[in-house]
Amino acid sequence: MDLNRENMKKIRSLIVFTVIVCLAAIKIDFVMHGIFFVFGILKPFIHGAMFAFVLNIPMSAIEKHLLKSIKSARMQKAKRPASIFLAFLSVILVIVLVIVTVVPQLIQTMMELGNEIPQFFVEAQIWLEQLFASQPELIALLEEYNFETINWDSILNGIVNFMKNGLGSVVTSTVIVASTIVGGVVNLFVSLIFAFYVLAQKERLGNQAKRIVRAYCSAKVYERILEIVSIADKNFTNFITGQCMEAVILGSMFVVSMAVCGFPYAVLVGVLIAFTALIPIVGAFIGCFVGTFLIMVDDPVKAVWFLVLFIVLQQIEGNLIYPHVVGNSVGLPSIWVLAAVTVGGSLMGVAGMLIFIPIVSTVYTLLREDVNKKNAQKSEKNQKMKNFKK
Repeated sequence: MDLNRENMKKIRSLIVFTVIVCLAAIKIDFVMHGIFFVFGILKPFIHGAMFAFVLNIPMSAIEKHLLKSIKSARMQKAKRPASIFLAFLSVILVIVLVIVTVVPQLIQTMMELGNEIPQFFVEAQIWLEQLFASQPELIALLEEYNFETINWDSILNGIVNFMKNGLGSVVTSTVIVASTIVGGVVNLFVSLIFAFYVLAQKERLGNQAKRIVRAYCSAKVYERILEIVSIADKNFTNFITGQCMEAVILGSMFVVSMAVCGFPYAVLVGVLIAFTALIPIVGAFIGCFVGTFLIMVDDPVKAVWFLVLFIVLQQIEGNLIYPHVVGNSVGLPSIWVLAAVTVGGSLMGVAGMLIFIPIVSTVYTLLREDVNKKNAQKSEKNQKMKNFKK
């Protein structure tokens, strides 16, 4: 190798990079702690960017369709703020609708359950008395354990001491929970403000990002980065749209099926399942748990049949509707949709389920294009070889 100035610069850069990688591998705990620390500081802004990306979908639709008739220059300036306001308002209205629909019914059900608990104990006592009367061998079996030798005073004192010692931890836990709630509210407020500014200046921020990439990358790399970002943006947008469509379809299926079968709380459970179904694959199970609880208080037998109905509809949704609606919207085959949800959920939980589908779709699209390109080149080369032999 010719050790000229350019090659020496490359060698020095390679040595520095190798040293940094080795030090990072040796001090991996310190590096990970630093990464988590930085992410903790940037968390409100990361969440704000995510909110902005999601809200950009309804905002762009409102700006493009609802407000497209605005022509005056003065109103054009108010077009973007009005679109942002309507996008925020639409999301808030959906959340409020779910809360107003679900929470009062849950409170009423809990109150009914509390009123029925005394009656439950009375019925349980009668049932036990009838059981012991019909099965005298159970009384003989219990008498063998000689419960009279148990020191109940010692057990009671232990419970009292536990309650006294746990009082301080309860107060501490309350303070921690309160501070966590306050911190969460502050972070949410910062995230929403940041999302508003990102949406208001998205074109300017996009141009600035392009200028930075163009300044530090070659023209070929710059064009490739723009292509990848365009594919990723399209996949994420289509995924969110498809996920919302799938949630509406699943919720409608439950409302119609429960109404036809005569289940109580058909609209309530359908709305709840539609809202929780925004979480891929597993979100509907949260709605199923709440729906089963509500129906069980009204009629335990119907609760069992509701579980059967849920299993049937979930199989239809999971194996037919979801892979096709969401899979087609992101251009990903059904099997890869299920694989992305499984891997993403195991690595990052609910967030991983939401993120991995568009990420896998982007990788799949890029890989498919590269494979098709290379196969086309090989086919062209083979055709030239055949023509040459002739």
